[in-house]
Amino acid sequence: MVKHKKGWKTRSAGRFGVRYGRNIRKRVADIEEKMHQKHKCIQCGFPSVRRIGTGIWKCTKCGYTFAGGTYLPDTSIGKTVARSVKRAIEQKEQDTMMEV
Repeated sequence: MVKHKKGWKTRSAGRFGVRYGRNIRKRVADIEEKMHQKHKCIQCGFPSVRRIGTGIWKCTKCGYTFAGGTYLPDTSIGKTVARSVKRAIEQKEQDTMMEV
């Protein structure tokens, strides 16, 4: 039989003990693992972005501070909005080129 360290199954959600149910504790541990990773900076591209508050992210290398998601610096909705804005800008540029 393999001996495991204490907390090997619960990870960071072990602080909740037996409360709240296994699936919720597992989901919390997964979210916290993703949140505490170093993320890629939008400005300099270096993987050194850390969370300094709820939705506030800062690059430790270049000092760039920006707003993002609560647990991740870029959310799926944010990516969709950025894509829509980019498409609108490109469409506007094409319209101005057609007028000239």
